[in-house]
Amino acid sequence: MIALVDYGAGNLNSVRKGFVAAGAELMTPDSPLALDACAGIVVPGVGHFSSTRVLGDDWREAVADRVAAGVPLLGICLGMQWLFEGSDEDRETSGMGLMSGRCARLSVQRPLKVPHVGWNALDVRRESRILEGIDAGTQMYFTHSFFAPVTDDCAASSEHGQAFAAAVERGHVAGVQFHPEKSGSAGIRILRNFLTLTRR
Repeated sequence: MIALVDYGAGNLNSVRKGFVAAGAELMTPDSPLALDACAGIVVPGVGHFSSTRVLGDDWREAVADRVAAGVPLLGICLGMQWLFEGSDEDRETSGMGLMSGRCARLSVQRPLKVPHVGWNALDVRRESRILEGIDAGTQMYFTHSFFAPVTDDCAASSEHGQAFAAAVERGHVAGVQFHPEKSGSAGIRILRNFLTLTRR
């Protein structure tokens, strides 16, 4: 059973549909204690980094405990940014710190615009279980104004005025800046890859 964490940051239904298409059984935990019964945790979300404040100490401790126990964790879009130490979008709110670095606002020159909305190619930088079967140049659907840095945890980058982390992976913790549930068959493949991690 996969826990799809609902903290009021939107796009829950579309992520749920994507995982159902990938063959997942889902639950939406009503308390941090419910995470104890899950084989994987997904933190989706769109919007402002301050939305993650809802995931207070009790949620953070429960997520950290499950990750320490080997349960795979996937962050999608805002959920991926939450995996990092924090974001310039809301300096008062801390991220989980499972990935090193802070998120910052995209800086672009005309005719490029922020937010970055639409299809963009992946530059696959290293082997990654979350990106298994995904070729360099695969197009994914993005919508974001802030980005995570390209670090050693970056499995794939993309570019919109500057390079940014499109997918990250450290151990059994992964994140994607794009929306796999809106990225066609390649996106569903990534969700299936996550499901495979939960079964190992």
